[in-house]
Formats: sequence, C-alpha cells, structure tokens
Amino acid sequence: MKKMIIIAIVALGLLAAVLMGAPAKKMLQIKGSDTMVNLVQILAEEYMNKNAGTAIAVLGGGSGTGITAIINRTTDIANHSREWKQKEIDQAWEKGVKPRFFPIAVDGLSIIVNEKNPVDTLAMNQVGALYRGEIKKWKDLGGGNTPVSLYGRQSNSGTYVFMQEHVLGNKNYSFDMKEMNGNAQIIEGIIQDEGGIGYVGVGYLYDETGGIRKGIKVLKISKKIGAASYLPTDKAAVDSGDYPVARALYQATAGKPSPEVAAFIAWEAGPEGQKIVEREGFFAISEAQKAQIAKNLD
Repeated sequence: MKKMIIIAIVALGLLAAVLMGAPAKKMLQIKGSDTMVNLVQILAEEYMNKNAGTAIAVLGGGSGTGITAIINRTTDIANHSREWKQKEIDQAWEKGVKPRFFPIAVDGLSIIVNEKNPVDTLAMNQVGALYRGEIKKWKDLGGGNTPVSLYGRQSNSGTYVFMQEHVLGNKNYSFDMKEMNGNAQIIEGIIQDEGGIGYVGVGYLYDETGGIRKGIKVLKISKKIGAASYLPTDKAAVDSGDYPVARALYQATAGKPSPEVAAFIAWEAGPEGQKIVEREGFFAISEAQKAQIAKNLD
C-alpha cells in the first residue's frame, strides 16, 4: 500500500509538472510520396533528436495523396516526386490554397532487372516500349527468350506519372504491368522474377552495407539507341542531365509555411539535412534549388 501511495504521488507530480509547463507543440504532419517516405522519416527522426519537444509524423500513400492533403489542408507538408499538374494547382487556388514548393533532394530514377538478365543497357525509347507492352520478350533486346514481366507503381504514385510523361510519351502502361504499393515491393518482385523489370528511386538500390542489393541489376540508360549510357548512381551524370531519368523530389506547403514547418524545411536543405540525403543514396540539391527554397520560405 505504501508503494502504491508513493507511485500515485509521483504520477500526480509528473502530471502537475506537465500541466504547469509549456504547452506541447503541435505534431507536424507530412504525407505523400512513397519514394520519399523513408528518407523523410529519417530526416524527421534526426531533426527531432536535435530539437527536443518537436513531433513530426511522416506517412506515405503516394504523391497524389500528399497533394490532395495539402489542397484540403489536412497535412502540413506534402512529399511529391513529380511536379503538380495544372488541374491540381487550379483546385488548390479554388480552395484558397496557394502552394509553395521546396526541392529537398534529387533522384536518379533507376531501371532495374533481375541479376540473371544479360541485358545491361537500354535506351529511353526501349524502356518506353517495354512499359507500353510493345516488347514482349527479352530476346528482342539482346537478352534470352524469357518473357518480359513489368513491375510499376499505382496511378496515385508520382513515379508512375513521371515515368508515363517522360518515358512512355504520355501513352498508357501495358495492362500486364503489376502495380505495386512501393519501391520495396518492386525490388522484391524483381529479385524473384528473372524476366522482371521495374523502376525505383535511387536510394532504394542499396543494402545496409551500402552496396547494390543482391538479386537486382541496375541498367545503364541512354537518351537514344547508340548514344552514351549512364547509371543513376553517377552523380555527375545526374547533375549534368546526361542520365535521362533524373528528377527533383519536392515538398509543398499550403502557402507560406508556419515557423515550425519553415524551420524543418530549412534544416533539410541545410548542410546537416543534405548530408543525410546523400547518406541515404539520393543526391544533394543545387545552389539554384537552395535559392528557390530560401525565396519560398520568405
């Protein structure tokens, strides 16, 4: 009984301390791109470790989910791996939301196959033909007689849209494509499927040792057949535009961000945040992109 009384007194004391102290800070909500979710979760964890009392929740669901949440003001930050469509911007303005955009990382979108596939290089138009279902056998591209097995994302994914616009020529995906929930599922599918081809963010290529995951091969990609080809892991090729499937990864806010949101975005774009971006296999943003962030935070 005496122990119970002591515990009760301590609990009441702690409760009183909380009630008398400063009010708890609002939890920042971040939602959107599955390509970005792991990276931003790690950024948020590091930021919270350095800023006591800060609370940040990071969820995936796809770029479209994050963009819709910003339009409806149900999240503080949207992660999106593609630029907004004009109709999304129009919807936002109709609701009184004037979105601001912040590039926080650069991705070399990576085309992967099973490690047993003899093909090493593809041109952009060949990747497009594969995903439109126009090429059915790997032998047509210098591989074996294995049927092509397509792995991609669902239509709410920014990566799905980016590939459709920039690689498929705004044409439809093959009905045979397996629509996966995220990058990790695509990688697991490719590892198990000798005829598989998929696309994932460059940060998902690596295992815990920093090497390329066993079971997959990362293809070199050229702008056209016969042209020089490059890997998405080649930062110089990504920066110069020689690697043709590179893109910025963005965050968006519903207008000028609050001081708490602005502080987090500024930290992500700063030296500590960008070091984490590179540690996780993505690429740091350019000076021009940093200037864009500074302007949109103001």
